[in-house]
Amino acid sequence: MEIFLWILSLIGAFSIMEFMAWFTHKYIMHGFLWYLHEDHHKKDHDSWFERNDTFFLFYAVVSMLFVLSWAKLDFFYGLPIAIGIFLYGFTYFVVHDVFIHQRFKIFRNIDNKYARGIRRAHKIHHKNIHKKGGECFGMLIVPFKYFK
Repeated sequence: MEIFLWILSLIGAFSIMEFMAWFTHKYIMHGFLWYLHEDHHKKDHDSWFERNDTFFLFYAVVSMLFVLSWAKLDFFYGLPIAIGIFLYGFTYFVVHDVFIHQRFKIFRNIDNKYARGIRRAHKIHHKNIHKKGGECFGMLIVPFKYFK
């Protein structure tokens, strides 16, 4: 039973991260921390790194705090929650930075309905280069209207 709860906690944390990605993107990145996210929409630098890349640090710290709560405070669910957050972050990196933005030149030839839908939704989001007015999505769940 403990393993089932552990796996359920990991999947739950991963799933909640999709909501957290949407929420932070809409209300924080396109809100009071726009100055960090803006260079993701308007390239104002020549560097491979963007100010926007600093957002991963927040979730890395949260994940590490759950590992510490598991290791030091004997919080049973700390490790699966931390792993769920980590796996979502890794998935986000692969889908968003590698697949969509091609920061590494792999996964270029993936062409199926789901891949086209994610790319289309992201492209529509990036058409807006301003703080307000852009549609915000999660990373894995986007409206069906983009899957043509």
